[in-house]
Amino acid sequence: MNVIFIEPAFPPNQREFVRGLVYAGATVIGIGERPIDALDSDVKGWMVHYQQVGNVTNTGELASAVRWVQGKTWVDRLESSVEAHTMAAAEARELCGIPGTSVRTAFLCRDKPSMKEALRQAGVPTAQSTGASSAAEVHAFADVVGYPLILKPRAAAGASGTVRVDSDAELDRALGTLGASGTESVAVEEFVEGHEGFYDTISIDGAPVYDFISHYYPNVLEAMRTRWISPQFIATNRVDTAPDYGDVRVMGQRVIDALGIGTSATHMEWFFGPKGLRFSEIGCRPPGVRAWDLYAAGNDIDIYREWANAIVHGSVERPLSRRRAAGIVALRPDRDGTISHYDGVDAIQHRFGEHILDAHLPGQGTPTQPVEAGYMANAWIRMAHPDYDTLRQMLDAVGETVHVHAS
Repeated sequence: MNVIFIEPAFPPNQREFVRGLVYAGATVIGIGERPIDALDSDVKGWMVHYQQVGNVTNTGELASAVRWVQGKTWVDRLESSVEAHTMAAAEARELCGIPGTSVRTAFLCRDKPSMKEALRQAGVPTAQSTGASSAAEVHAFADVVGYPLILKPRAAAGASGTVRVDSDAELDRALGTLGASGTESVAVEEFVEGHEGFYDTISIDGAPVYDFISHYYPNVLEAMRTRWISPQFIATNRVDTAPDYGDVRVMGQRVIDALGIGTSATHMEWFFGPKGLRFSEIGCRPPGVRAWDLYAAGNDIDIYREWANAIVHGSVERPLSRRRAAGIVALRPDRDGTISHYDGVDAIQHRFGEHILDAHLPGQGTPTQPVEAGYMANAWIRMAHPDYDTLRQMLDAVGETVHVHAS
C-alpha cells in the first residue's frame, strides 16, 4: 500500500507515525513544510519520497503535491495526525479521489457548533451551544441559557483560546479578546459542571478496535489557568471492568456513527456531573500531549504500528493488555523567566523510580513557557502502575514534592 503522510517532521513524535506505517508494510511518501535536510536520517530513510510545500493547511498546495505524486505512482491512502491538518487533508482526498475521512466528517469534527448540532440530532447529550458572529448574537444566547458560558474559537483544539465567563462584563471582555466584537465567528456553549475526561479510539470501518479512557485532575480549563496546580491526566486500565465506563463507550460509538467516522483515530472529550454524562467534542485524529505513549506503556503495544496496521491491513495485531494505568503530571515553574533549579527530584526518584516511564526537566537557563501552553510545555514526569488509585497517589506526591524554580 502506498500512503502519503502529511508533515512527517513536526511535532517530533510525527516520526513515529511514519515508522509505524513502514513497519506495517506501507510505502510512505511524505509531504511537509520543512526542507528535507531538516528531517532526521531515520525519517528520510523510511520514506521513498518527500515533497516540500509552503503550507500543508493550504488545500490547493497540498492537492497539487498529491497530484504530482499520483502522476508517479498509485496512492492508496492520505493520512494526517495533527488537528490543524485534518481539514486540508480531507479536502485533498476528495479532490484527488483518495479514500479516507471525508470533508463532511472533518468539518463536523472541527467546527464546534455544527458538531454539537449534528450530535443533538443523533440523540447524543451535549451542552447547549451556538455559533455566533456578533456580540449581539452571543448576548442573545446568554439571555436564554444564562451564565456561566464557555467561549472558544470554532475550530480550536483542546482548551486553546477557551474562556469561561460569568457575567455580561466578562463576556464583553472575552469577546474583545476573541475578536467576536466584530464579525469573527466563535463557539458559545453552556458551561457543564462535572468531572472531565476523554475517550480515544482507533476505529476500523466505524468500529473501535482499541479504546482508552482517561481522566483529568483538575478539569482542563482550571489546569490551564492556575499556576500552582500540578495537573495530571491518567489513562485508566479499568475500561473493561468498571461498569460506568459502558456508558462512555456507548456514547462514543453513537458519536462515531453520527459523524461518519470510518478508519481513523479519534479523540473525544466528555463530562460527568449533576446533569449526567455529557459529550464535549471530538477530533478525528490521535490525542495530543503524547497520550498515545501512555496508552502504549499501559497496554504493551506499539500503538503507532497498530494504528498503521488499521490503515494498511484493516486489523490490529495485538490485544490491549490493560496491565497498567499510566499518567502524566505537569510541573509548573513558580514564575515566568528562566529555570534556575529543582527541589524534590531525588526524593521522587528514590520513592517511585521503578514506576517512572520518563521525565522532562529542562536545564538551568531554559526559558519558561506560559502556564496555558499545556501539560508538556515545561517540566513533566510520566508514570505507570498496575493499580489506578495507587498511580493517582504517586502522581499527587510528585506534584507536591517536585518544585520548579525560575528567576
